[in-house]
Amino acid sequence: MDYVLGLDLGGSSIKAVTVTPEGHLLAEANVPFVDRDREWAHKLRALVADFAAQHNGPARAIGIAAPGLVGRNARSVAHLPGRLIGIEGLDWTEWLGVARPIPVLNDAHAALLGERWQGAARGLQDVFLLTLGTGVGGAAVVDGRLLLGNLGRAGHLGHTVLDFLGPLDDVGTPGSLEHEIGNKNIQTRTGGRFPTTKALVSAHLAGDAEATRVWLRSVKALAAGIGSLINVLDPEAVIVGGGVADAGEALMGPLRRELERVEWRPGGAAVRLLPAQLGGLAGAYGAAWNALQAP
Repeated sequence: MDYVLGLDLGGSSIKAVTVTPEGHLLAEANVPFVDRDREWAHKLRALVADFAAQHNGPARAIGIAAPGLVGRNARSVAHLPGRLIGIEGLDWTEWLGVARPIPVLNDAHAALLGERWQGAARGLQDVFLLTLGTGVGGAAVVDGRLLLGNLGRAGHLGHTVLDFLGPLDDVGTPGSLEHEIGNKNIQTRTGGRFPTTKALVSAHLAGDAEATRVWLRSVKALAAGIGSLINVLDPEAVIVGGGVADAGEALMGPLRRELERVEWRPGGAAVRLLPAQLGGLAGAYGAAWNALQAP
């Protein structure tokens, strides 16, 4: 069977899809792992073999998405301190023992490419994505091309500064968008009342006045960040995904209202605000699409 394999290596699981070259889903998998002794690398190799057995032969092409900064040769992750020990410099083509080179993408970059291929960003030439989860990831396509930058650092939109006097985030950015909406510091933002954003939103919807105050402040911060990024990138649309976006209309409703207030709209032209469509499989789809483009 002619198929392409996309693999998205996360912090605790590997998400995978096999698709036709046209992008039709054939199979999917979500394999958990413990981040020790390179268990992730061995499970990923076993997953490739499992799909080969399932589809009666190897994939036409394989693509990988992973956190971190990708090396200039696009065959390995060059920089990811403190996580997935052993991934830096690992050549996936050699590790998996395949003839066709395996291209590697940053996971947020891959998620946007997946949404652009088979999801909410299909057909768009200027678009950026925000993934609202533990942190805030991002990626941008400008004039039809994925924005990479000098070091592959482009698209780390969660590290946009909203308060230059605010606390430093993981990369040393003060008062970042990630600090204001990411799940990792929700207990700090709520004075220890809520362990997750989901719990905060549930309390907000139940009429808890303090939960509403904190939640709407977070949404206002997100709108300010999106408005600033719109001024920099001038997109047709903004795609919002990730676990925090599972709040649905509790997020999108007030976010649209705040954008009406802060977005620069020349001639009345508003940027479309769209929910992501591919969920947790977006990165795997993007990795598969990227594999098809590789020579």
